[in-house]
Amino acid sequence: MKSVSESATVAGWEVARPGPAARADMAGFRCLGPDPVDQRLIPRPCVTLVLQFGAGSLLIEDATRQLRCGSLAAWPVPGAVRMRAARLGCVEVRVSPVDAHRVLGVCPAELDGSVVSLEDLWGRESSRIQEQLGEARSWADRFALTDALLAARCVAGRPVDPEVSQTWKRVLGSHGLVRVEGLAEAVGWSRRRLWARFRAQIGLSPKRAAKLVRFDHAVCRLVAGDTAARIAADFGYADQSHLHRDVVAFTGLTPAGLARSPGLAVDDSAWAGGAYARIGAEPGDFSGPMPYRAV
Repeated sequence: MKSVSESATVAGWEVARPGPAARADMAGFRCLGPDPVDQRLIPRPCVTLVLQFGAGSLLIEDATRQLRCGSLAAWPVPGAVRMRAARLGCVEVRVSPVDAHRVLGVCPAELDGSVVSLEDLWGRESSRIQEQLGEARSWADRFALTDALLAARCVAGRPVDPEVSQTWKRVLGSHGLVRVEGLAEAVGWSRRRLWARFRAQIGLSPKRAAKLVRFDHAVCRLVAGDTAARIAADFGYADQSHLHRDVVAFTGLTPAGLARSPGLAVDDSAWAGGAYARIGAEPGDFSGPMPYRAV
């Protein structure tokens, strides 16, 4: 992998992006000050991996529990979920749910809309990659290590059904505005079969997936400074109150509060362009090099 494409300081974080040779969508983060950083977790249409390194700490908190962990996986986490990080260094990877089983070793449905410690999923491999990332001398080296880890895990993992992958692509490509009634017909399955297989392999119903993707694009527009009324009209919400309810349900914040969230400024720097990467080629095709693929 080539050098880091850019590095910036945003809202108390050092943010680094890999060069164009990276095969996965990832970014590097490091807390710059001695004080803990509190940040809201925003649900995204991807499985998020946080690969921690160094001596920092990470606390995840929602209405019912606190989880102190190192590296973690999340898909997706709705509601008022907060992260409290101190001296944290990490590489964050956004994985398409189509590829998540191959990377995690479990399907996204088994995460059950929660945050899970990678130690519980990967055992000692989680500690090993944390040590290697901590010993690396640069962001470029950390990104190369992460790329190699993901490539190795993908080779041995299990792909989703092609029909499920195709349905996910239609939902994502439509910005969540696809008519879910036609999804089953498009892949030649019954509605009942598609809903069951999609939920079992992706962890959401097609309707819920479309709602999440639409919300994600609405968030991007909020960051860009668009008004809630304009966003509601452009993304098929019944009215501004409908958008308001969705944002509160997903984040615990109002649209205005979400737009002011410092975590969104960090995300905007780290994930310029808003693309969610595919790791590898089409499911089952790993005979050659694995190029960067946007879903």
